[in-house]
Amino acid sequence: MVPLASTRCRSHFVWATFTLAAVAATSSCRSDAGNGARSQGMPALPVQIQVARAVPIDDVTEYLATLKSRDSAVIMPEVEGQITEILVRSGDRVAAGTPLMQIDPARQQATVKSQRDTGTAKQAGLEFTRQQFERVKVLHAEGILSQQDLDRARTEVDAARAELEALDAQLSEQQVQLRYHRVTAPTAGVVGDIPVRVGDRVTVSTVLTTLSRTSGLEAYVSVPVERAPGLRVGLPLQIVDSTGTIAAEMRVSFVSPQVDDATQTVLVKASVPNERRSLRPAQFVRARIVWGTHESPVIPVLAVSRLGGQYFAFVAQEHEGTLVARQKPLRLGEIVGNDYVVLDGIVPGDRVIVSGTQMLADGAPVKPQG
Repeated sequence: MVPLASTRCRSHFVWATFTLAAVAATSSCRSDAGNGARSQGMPALPVQIQVARAVPIDDVTEYLATLKSRDSAVIMPEVEGQITEILVRSGDRVAAGTPLMQIDPARQQATVKSQRDTGTAKQAGLEFTRQQFERVKVLHAEGILSQQDLDRARTEVDAARAELEALDAQLSEQQVQLRYHRVTAPTAGVVGDIPVRVGDRVTVSTVLTTLSRTSGLEAYVSVPVERAPGLRVGLPLQIVDSTGTIAAEMRVSFVSPQVDDATQTVLVKASVPNERRSLRPAQFVRARIVWGTHESPVIPVLAVSRLGGQYFAFVAQEHEGTLVARQKPLRLGEIVGNDYVVLDGIVPGDRVIVSGTQMLADGAPVKPQG
């Protein structure tokens, strides 16, 4: 048999346990009821709401491009010699025919003078042979000299004339060579770097300077071969500056039919308008190829928050006759102006909350402001 005292102890323990559980349940119900009442009585937070709209968005890819001048020329001398004078400076704008440098012409001038003097002597010799021919001709007519003497005299005149003509041709060539000692601009443009100095001896392979026109620029863009199927003449191409502002707009004018075997890229060219002359030959720039256009919703940057690497935004939705804030995860694209392009999470027509998002929680009541 169980002792009576032990039975009474068990009864008291069970009753105490039941009483404590009832009290705890009652307290919990009251707490939940109080929280629900406070949630339902929470005042609506005034917020600014903007309707998400769909706008045309360009499908673009950005590449590094090089600007090259279509009218760029490397200036090299036509003759050898020592530079005696440099007539321009780097950066000067010159017209076609402007003298750039002078190469010492003394030796060539001496050659030209020597040939000119020789020509004078040859001219005198030709006149003498002509006079001799006229005398022989008269004596032949009188029967004093033979036909052979006449032919010999005629041959001497022809030989003297041929020698003089050959000398004249050589003199003309040497005079042309003399003009090459003054280096002139073949076209209008801007003078580049001048690596030579007065006193340097130059040869026909020495680079004197470069001459470029900033108005005739082309953008050279190397596009990976994976994007080559989408390339075509006429695609829009944009030059952008360091701030992302479009500096020039043009269209693709050339697509190479071959792939560069070293880089596995396809060369694309486009003529660059440069009315402001802000771009220069050999400059590296950012170039965007516009592959096409599609419509996507955009929302203000201020409406987007980031938590743990994930982007979120609040939208106002109807719930039991009131507006409440609902937090939505986003997948974003690039920034266009002051807006994010939304790839997923927002659809056109959603009422996006753009102010007071720091004070919001999912399900909190809101009211439009203004």
